[in-house]
Amino acid sequence: MNTGSDGTGKVALAADDAEDEQAERPLGSRAPAYVQRRKVLHLSWQVGVFIVGLAVVGAGVAMLVLPGPGWLVIFAGMAIWATEFVWAQLVLRWTKRKVTEAAQRALDPKVRRRNMILTGLGLTIIGVLMGYYLWKYGLAMPWDVEW
Repeated sequence: MNTGSDGTGKVALAADDAEDEQAERPLGSRAPAYVQRRKVLHLSWQVGVFIVGLAVVGAGVAMLVLPGPGWLVIFAGMAIWATEFVWAQLVLRWTKRKVTEAAQRALDPKVRRRNMILTGLGLTIIGVLMGYYLWKYGLAMPWDVEW
């Protein structure tokens, strides 16, 4: 964090503070002004945004069980909804805050060391189990076993 002077007698803002101010946009519709002025047009705009966002979120949910980047597509659908609906904007802000906190925790040296030890231990256990299976049964595939 930069707490030095910028030469004007004022304290300089930290880069993180400036980013937070820019990131916190006011809540509400991001529709063009001419759309917001007309009630019927604005309502149809909201319906369209909702349907497009619903289609994207639905595709993301399908990708959770099918091949594809499911969570990424779900968050893209939420971002589409957030262009028009306050509740989606609040959900995205909360999600962004939680992801940032998780990333900061993951960069903690103690947590990284613990994760590396657990990963190594898990890989060792899997290796021992695979070695035992190969020693006991050989390289026979389940579909090649003769009855």
